[in-house]
Amino acid sequence: MSENKILVCIDSSEYLPNQKKTIIKGWTLEEKNKAVPEIHIDSENVIEYSSSFHVRSDVAAAHKTSATLQMGFLLEIMVKDQNQKIPVIFSADKTSVTEMIDPKINLGSNVGQTNQIQSFYRKARKGLGYLKRNGIKSTLRRVKLEQSKQSDESYQQWINEHEQWDQSLIEKEISAFNYNPLISILMPVYNVEEKWLIKCIESVQSQFYSNWELCIADDCSTDATVRPLLEKFRESDNRIKIVYRKENGHISRATNSALEIAAGDFIALLDNDDELSPIALYEVAKCLNGNPDIDLIYSDEDKIDMSGKRFDPAFKPDWSPDLLLGTNYISHLGVYRRSIMNEIGGFRVGYEGSQDYDLVLRFTEKTTAERIVHIPEVLYYWRILPSSTAADQSTKSYAFDAGLKAVQDAIKRRKIKAEVTHAAGNGLYDVNYAVLKEEMVSVIIPTRNGYDDVKRCVDSIIAKTTYPNYEIIIADNGSDQPEMQELYDNYKILLNDRFTVESIDIPFNYSRINNLAAKKADGKYLLFLNNDTEVITPEWMTKMVSFAQFERIGCVGAKLYYPNNTIQHAGVILGMGGAAGHGHHTFPRGDFGYFGKLEINVDYLAVTAACMMIKAKDFSELGGFDEELTVAFNDVDLCLREYEKGHNNIWLHGAELYHFESQSRGYENTPEKLERFKKETAYMEKTWSKYIKNDPYYNPNLTRSGGDFSVRTITEKAVN
Repeated sequence: MSENKILVCIDSSEYLPNQKKTIIKGWTLEEKNKAVPEIHIDSENVIEYSSSFHVRSDVAAAHKTSATLQMGFLLEIMVKDQNQKIPVIFSADKTSVTEMIDPKINLGSNVGQTNQIQSFYRKARKGLGYLKRNGIKSTLRRVKLEQSKQSDESYQQWINEHEQWDQSLIEKEISAFNYNPLISILMPVYNVEEKWLIKCIESVQSQFYSNWELCIADDCSTDATVRPLLEKFRESDNRIKIVYRKENGHISRATNSALEIAAGDFIALLDNDDELSPIALYEVAKCLNGNPDIDLIYSDEDKIDMSGKRFDPAFKPDWSPDLLLGTNYISHLGVYRRSIMNEIGGFRVGYEGSQDYDLVLRFTEKTTAERIVHIPEVLYYWRILPSSTAADQSTKSYAFDAGLKAVQDAIKRRKIKAEVTHAAGNGLYDVNYAVLKEEMVSVIIPTRNGYDDVKRCVDSIIAKTTYPNYEIIIADNGSDQPEMQELYDNYKILLNDRFTVESIDIPFNYSRINNLAAKKADGKYLLFLNNDTEVITPEWMTKMVSFAQFERIGCVGAKLYYPNNTIQHAGVILGMGGAAGHGHHTFPRGDFGYFGKLEINVDYLAVTAACMMIKAKDFSELGGFDEELTVAFNDVDLCLREYEKGHNNIWLHGAELYHFESQSRGYENTPEKLERFKKETAYMEKTWSKYIKNDPYYNPNLTRSGGDFSVRTITEKAVN
């Protein structure tokens, strides 16, 4: 019988000395029964306390419980003596755990210093504090805190290196523009603190590009300081236009009011406490001078704290339609063609909190990939205040529910059969497409001997796979172990005509072996699978088919782990460590990855053929794997040829397998293998140099030396 545990996670704690009050935010859950514990405080040191609860969809997804369960808590405690610890009791199902809280401690209150935030669980009746996330405990936490510190230092270095702008040179370039579009900036305002509103408006007035208008809609602010301040700005700058709403309608209605007074061909969105980079509108106008037919422009962004320090940059990929269905990666800065904004009716009421997400999903349905452009520059600074979503995502869980609704609507609008659910994190969503027809999948497994590997692999397919219509083709490359034939005979009895062995006794050439085996396949889909893999998720094949069935999809890849539960493959990035490498390599199982990319489906240029699905028709039309690439990069090359046919290659987070890499063929540790690898690398550099130089699904500001998505400094660029 499993021990009952009460899970307690403290996200932040803030002490207000003037009020002798401590504010604690976090979540709690009874692990076994999925009940929400009660919170009690019994201490003579406590003058009074209050507790309130709210939903936490991210915790619900992680613990597979109802998204409506109110497990997030806000605890306010007033004390007599701030030097005495407070016993906070969490109790459920006759079990309780006491957490001793230091009233003066500040965790996460210095916004932006994420290394101060401490999260932990408490084990019932033992009071033992420890991290527990898929088996990863305090050692990982120390590593992550150190990585966070290094990342912050690298980003400050990046800012110093990249943002030494010469305003006179930029203004000279602007004066030579053939096209000077008027850019209307929409800014809804409601009871914003004066100093943040001033910084926001001044960041617009400081733009190097001057052909803009700031369209402000005050949403019936009750703060008496707002209107006089707005009027002061309007009187001093005729580019500022203001509409005062007579009643509060929330952000969608307010932004639409700003849209109504906009005259520009393009619309930029700005929140009333954020800031624009001085080069933001210049970069947009420069982009439009290069191609005036663009409909949507978006940039990279970061966060800015109350002291003006910038941190946590989001370096984004180019247009990624599947990623967009998993999260609003476009976000800020977003610049939209006004005619399309008007066509779709602007913002929709009922999607507050994710109104931008709903907008971009609808907007992109009215344009094409060629008319969507990403500027890989940080042009928007998202202000982090105690009340903001980014500072404490539990405060605006309604926003994530609105985001779910927006994606569900998009799927319905596009007439696609799918179920959309919250993924394992705030603002992340999972689209589970229905398989319209369970066509045959031909699983092709090349091997030479490797009895234990093959048995583990095939046994896991048979035992776990829920997809009903598949065949297994063993591409036997000259096995001479007698037990192999016995193993094959057993599978032939078990699977009958769904198991065949093709004898391909030739010098090892991965590409040719798979090409020959593919000619014997009867499936509509080919699933290339290494013999040293083991299925984890029963729906792995179903999920892969659910994407491969779309005409727009090329190659479909899976999430592969090393036996120690770290990431072996989560998408291939061109130019990583040379010709190509794996993103998120060795990240621990359960990690969300770079802005959630390990928990949602992501577009990549390539995926590994250690587990890769492709339509048999596409494979044939492409001529299969390039046999000049005998071992390395043949899968990357195939994916790139699919991409150039106009197909998206996609990596799926929910198709999980173990990969015991290199156990079959060994490592690149002989002169012959090293020479062959060098030759195949040279082929890639000659054939696919443009993607090696700039992978559109990565970002030029991210490192090429490893797969950890850290910031790429000028020093690294010089070395590479």
